[in-house]
This record gives sequence, structure tokens and C-alpha cells, in this order.
Amino acid sequence: MGTGSGSGSESNENGWGGAGPGVVLKTLVVIGGAILLRRLTKSNTRWDHTRLVSRSLTGQKYSKEQAARDPDNYFNLRWLSCPAAEMVDGSKILYFEKAFWRTPHKPFRQRFFMVKPCPNEMKCDVELSTYAIRDAEEYKNFCDLPKDQRSQPEEVIGDVAEHLTTIYLKRCERGKRCLYEGSTPPDGFPNTWNGATYCTSELSVLKNNEIHSWDRGYDDAGNQVWGVKGAPYEFKPAPASSFVDMFPLNFPPQSMEKRIGGSLVLRE
Repeated sequence: MGTGSGSGSESNENGWGGAGPGVVLKTLVVIGGAILLRRLTKSNTRWDHTRLVSRSLTGQKYSKEQAARDPDNYFNLRWLSCPAAEMVDGSKILYFEKAFWRTPHKPFRQRFFMVKPCPNEMKCDVELSTYAIRDAEEYKNFCDLPKDQRSQPEEVIGDVAEHLTTIYLKRCERGKRCLYEGSTPPDGFPNTWNGATYCTSELSVLKNNEIHSWDRGYDDAGNQVWGVKGAPYEFKPAPASSFVDMFPLNFPPQSMEKRIGGSLVLRE
């Protein structure tokens, strides 16, 4: 009796209370799994954010619905982006172009996006930078070409030219409609198009791969000299079959170019 009582006390002090070896093993497995999961989550989250934003940016999207609501300020534009290369550090390079939906083969804006995690010291999740393309003419309709006819990744990396802007994206707070949102720094980046001295960009990633994008240029006095003034452009994915059914927002190219103070920037 005395020996039995002493053994029970010792078992209780060790925290197992007489539990069998199977229970102990299961407990250790659960604890070990939780620790491993926490470590994996901590190390992978930054790149998970990057992959999610990259996927959301890719594809073919249109501002059709917004242009139907407010044709005086918004055009039906096509947003097209696709993976182009990956850097040694894992950063994703996407090719991006924007065009009027009726003339998708004539993009008026072409860029490279570089998507990567924010530096550890910054309070953001994803860093999205835009770069000029060394010979943009060669990349027209890059995403529409078969993969074996596109520039190879090493060529793409060599054609990344001048850095233009960087947007710092943060995961949206619970309850908000967006998944990620962010902007350039308040003082923006240098830009000289149409009398501007600097430009700013804002971007939101929403569910279902919807993108809201707002680019604006300002002069020395802080007056906006290009870009839409009311709200960002809203680009929503559209099935390829719906392309031929879109309503005719078919303004002559000359009138489009004159509406610089409204919603469009043809060159920067």
C-alpha cells in the first residue's frame, strides 16, 4: 500500500496522472505538430502573401461595369497581366499592359511588376514595384502569345529597366471588403508627364481577383494634372466569351487622348 501510494504521488507530480503510454504519445504528437505548424506558418506567411497578390494581379480584367455607370469619367479598359520570370530570391516578375477593350492589340501602358515580401523592418506584407520595359514594343501582347513564343525568363530580367513606383500592401483588416490594400509613399515618385512633377498610386486587391487601381499625377503646387479624380478604376475578371458581347464604349481615339484631366493617362 505504501509503495503504491508513493508511486501514484510521483506520477501526479510528473503531470501524467497515471495516463497510459498511448495517451502520452498522442499528446507529444499533438504538441510537436502545433510547434511545427507555428514555425512553418511564421516562415511561409510572407511568401504566401506574395503568391496570393501575384495570382490576383494576373489574368484579363475589365472596367466594363464602372464605365457603364459613369461613361463620362471611366473607359472600358482591359487589364492584362501574366507571369514573366522569377528572380533568384523568389520575387515574381509579371508583365502588365493596359488597353482600350476594342483595341487590345494596342496597349497604351506596358510595365513589369515585381512582387515580393516587404522588408522585415517595414509594416507591410507585400511590396509591388513597377518598372519600365527596355523595349516595350517587343512585349506587346506578351500574355496573348504561346509560351514558347514569349521572351524567356532570363531575357525578361535583362529587359527590366527604370524603376517607376512602389506600392506597399498590407493585409486588410477583418470585415473589410478588400484582401490587401496599399499605396506609394505620400510624396510619391518622380513623374514629368503632362506637367506633373510626381505621381501617386493606390491599389486594392479584392476577392475574386478584382483589382482597384488609382494613379494620379501632380504638379509642384499639388494640383492634379492627370488621372481620374473621383475614385479608382475597378477591374473585374471577365470570361473570354463575354468579350464580344461588351457594350460599345467606342469613342474615337482622338477624343480619348484629349480627356487627360479625367480618367486616362496614355503615356507617362
